[in-house]
Amino acid sequence: MFLERKKMSTESYEDALERLGELLSCKSDLGKVAARKIKKLFDELEEHKSNKSSDAVERIQSGFIHFKTHKYLKKPSLYNALAKSQNPKFLVFACSDSRVSPAHILNFQPGEAFEIRNIANMVPLFDKTQHSGTGAAMEYPITKLNVENILVIGHSRCGGIEALMSIEDDAALIREDWVKIGTAAKNRIKQEFGDLSFEEQCTLCEKEAVNVTLANLLSYPFVRERVEKGKLALRGAHYDFVNGTFELWELDVKTTTAFTFS
Repeated sequence: MFLERKKMSTESYEDALERLGELLSCKSDLGKVAARKIKKLFDELEEHKSNKSSDAVERIQSGFIHFKTHKYLKKPSLYNALAKSQNPKFLVFACSDSRVSPAHILNFQPGEAFEIRNIANMVPLFDKTQHSGTGAAMEYPITKLNVENILVIGHSRCGGIEALMSIEDDAALIREDWVKIGTAAKNRIKQEFGDLSFEEQCTLCEKEAVNVTLANLLSYPFVRERVEKGKLALRGAHYDFVNGTFELWELDVKTTTAFTFS
């Protein structure tokens, strides 16, 4: 009996339908019983679906009500000004990871930072044909909004970096693979710190990938021009949500001391 129940619990949806069909074809008198049970199951599934949908909608609604009550209505001058224009001082590149929200981590206020988030907070080399969406996303805040600072934030336990470090053969990275952008960081860590544990290598690569992105940013003409004229500063950072620390450094880590906040 136990084995039979275990078998049924691992059946696929299609297998279950097939077994039901075979049973009804042999015992047609069970049709009405099956119909009642199927209707009951259908109603239960509909209720489950409705409840899950309601939970999501309720969370969205309550979140907005909290924002409007505790922030929007309490700072009318701020939001009236933002309704007319924005003047952010920062362009922030961060990972899409749900645990890494720049506004939350650095207490940025609305209108203070323009954010671009993607897997492993990477920026590719300037290329008009490949990954052009990234260039388009950053061109507006730099050339039109005239941000004065670019901050690239890496973070602890980054899934994108872990995936990058897990690839043994560079050739295995297909052309469209986003994490290929960080290959130079991976190669350096593997070569210089191959004796460390995989976890330690990933932590180092999280930081080195930020440096690769900082270097790649200079391949964009509108970035390099502003950096050379002193109108734009580039900084890297690493947020460790395991230990609650934030490390910040300038573009050239070899000649600039890193600052760690905890």
